[in-house]
Amino acid sequence: MNTIRAREELGPNVTRYVIEAPVIAAHRKPGQFVIIRVTDEGERIPLTIADVDVAAGTVSLIVQSVGKTTRQMALLKAGDAIHDIVGPLGKPTHIQHVGTVLCVGGGIGIAPLYPIAKGMKEAGNHVITILGARTRDLLILEDDMRRFSDETIVMTDDGSYGTRGVVTDAVRSLVHGGTHVDQAVIIGPPLMMKFTSLLTSELGVPAIASLNPIMVDGTGMCGACRVTVGGQLKFTCVDGPEFDAHQVDWDGLILRLGMYRAEEKAAAERFDHECQLHRALEEPQ
Repeated sequence: MNTIRAREELGPNVTRYVIEAPVIAAHRKPGQFVIIRVTDEGERIPLTIADVDVAAGTVSLIVQSVGKTTRQMALLKAGDAIHDIVGPLGKPTHIQHVGTVLCVGGGIGIAPLYPIAKGMKEAGNHVITILGARTRDLLILEDDMRRFSDETIVMTDDGSYGTRGVVTDAVRSLVHGGTHVDQAVIIGPPLMMKFTSLLTSELGVPAIASLNPIMVDGTGMCGACRVTVGGQLKFTCVDGPEFDAHQVDWDGLILRLGMYRAEEKAAAERFDHECQLHRALEEPQ
């Protein structure tokens, strides 16, 4: 069991958990992830390690409640426990001094972007961060990202905060304005990553993207997380999760992500219904 030391609400349906996992904390590097099970009968889901405290033996996971398992996790409090956590998994980000690094994050993708931006800054790079969200309420980790960024640009779809527009508007404006970018890192919703990748390719900016496909075992055996990169089949869990963004078959990835949408919706609705029944039974008559 891995005890939850603390939890913090970061936004609507987004929670940060600080969880006891000393071995993982000691070995984790930026870009790596874990696979968790909330209960002994639960499904396995991948979550990026947003941060670690080696001295305290804890890892920080940032979770958005969208499906059955993440909704179940959202009910946990400090003192409760995650049944099991496996990791660190995946290849770590190649952190080195390259010059100017552009970190582009959208929505919950800002969470896995944070340790990479931190690592790039600590390696001596000039870090420019672009954060995107549909509205101000959905923007997460802004203060954390600013601490490790030389410049931060915030974009919101509705203009409720920062500049109205999408992250590609900011990328285009930045490069057309004369900023030379040596490396871009893109993490966010699949469509956002697709169009940001297309733009960086057009602008001649090298880019990597961290993918979050359907994943089961996380060790390269099941093949559920397969993705086509540069015309070759790759397993995200062992070959990634980061790949050359310009080589990813984005349309294929997006298609696979939607394969079980009906089943995922049904499972989430069933869980919500069971929770409602449980609460009703506990209410005094």
